[in-house]
Amino acid sequence: MKCPFCSFAESKVIDSRPTDDGERIRRRRECIGCAKRFTTYETLEIVSIMVIKKDKSRELFDRAKLLKGMLKACEKRPISLKSLEEAVNTIETKLQNSLEREVASSQIGEYVVEILKNIDEIAYVRFASVYREFKDVSTFMDELRNLLKEK
Repeated sequence: MKCPFCSFAESKVIDSRPTDDGERIRRRRECIGCAKRFTTYETLEIVSIMVIKKDKSRELFDRAKLLKGMLKACEKRPISLKSLEEAVNTIETKLQNSLEREVASSQIGEYVVEILKNIDEIAYVRFASVYREFKDVSTFMDELRNLLKEK
C-alpha cells in the first residue's frame, strides 16, 4: 500500500478489525519510509460473470435462473432444496474461481449435468435431455445406455 504522505511503496499493518457492518476490514498501517500512520479499508470484490448464450448474446450470470432450471429437472423427485442450493453454490464458486469474466452457457450446463448425475439419475436425464437437445428416442436411449455402463 502506497503511503499517502511520502508515497513510499511499503507499509506494515498495525491493527485489523471488521467495520460495524461487517462488509469491510479496517486496517491501520504504518509507513516503513516515514513512520506515519494511515487507515485503509479492504472490501470484497465481486466480479460480474457474463454468460455467452448459444446465439452469441450475453447476459449476466443469474443464480436464481440456474436454480430454477435445476428445480424443474428435479420436480417430483426426493431431492432437498438445500442440496440444489449447495450445487448452485458449487457452480458459482467454480465460475468465480476460474477468473474468466465470460463463460459459455454450455460450460455451465456441463457443470449442472455433472452435479445432477451424482444427486439423482432421473433429474440428470431430464436436464440432459433438454440441455443436450435430444432429437429423438435413440439419442435418449444412448444416454441411458451410457449411464448404465458407468454404474
